[in-house]
Amino acid sequence: MLYLKKSILFSSSLSIILFFLFSPIIFQLTDYLHPIVLATVLLCLWAFITFIVLLIRKETISISYTTFLLFLGLYTLSLLVLLFFRPSNQSYGTYNLIPFSTIYFFLSGKVNLLISFYNLTANVVLFIPYGIFLMIKGCKFSKSEYIYLPLVSITVVECLQYITRRGSLDIDDLILNLIGVFLGYLLYPVFRRVIIISREQKRQVQ
Repeated sequence: MLYLKKSILFSSSLSIILFFLFSPIIFQLTDYLHPIVLATVLLCLWAFITFIVLLIRKETISISYTTFLLFLGLYTLSLLVLLFFRPSNQSYGTYNLIPFSTIYFFLSGKVNLLISFYNLTANVVLFIPYGIFLMIKGCKFSKSEYIYLPLVSITVVECLQYITRRGSLDIDDLILNLIGVFLGYLLYPVFRRVIIISREQKRQVQ
């Protein structure tokens, strides 16, 4: 337990240091996104570094299924704020149904490098937790449900962004989001080496 506390303290300190070192760059994101993006970036940075440190040191954290759902719920709330509450100086309500055209546009060098990197990376990375969640719930799903559940869910969000004019309907966002979910499927065995979900608590919630 002492080693675990030291690992978390180390990773937390390192996350804060890196966040402030890159803050001049990170703060530029608030020109295009809700300020909550700063908390989201810090949280993701902390989670990633903590996970890597624990994985390297072969340490584990045990949490209840309820706690896991609580974290996922708060994470989802933050993500919804990012998706539906954006600065008013941007143009929304557009759509793109041509696969890979937006991805190519971001890779073409015609857009600010930070914005290109954030859009391509975030659209993948931010959806990895949902792939892990579906794997945890996997005993209830058929193989086809692993595909159409995220497909339908993400499509609904994309359509709502377009209808409410809080974002764009873009098939490339759908593609990148699905890649993130599928990466979550692949990373689940690694996730289990560090994070142990209490099965007793899981059964009680179900």
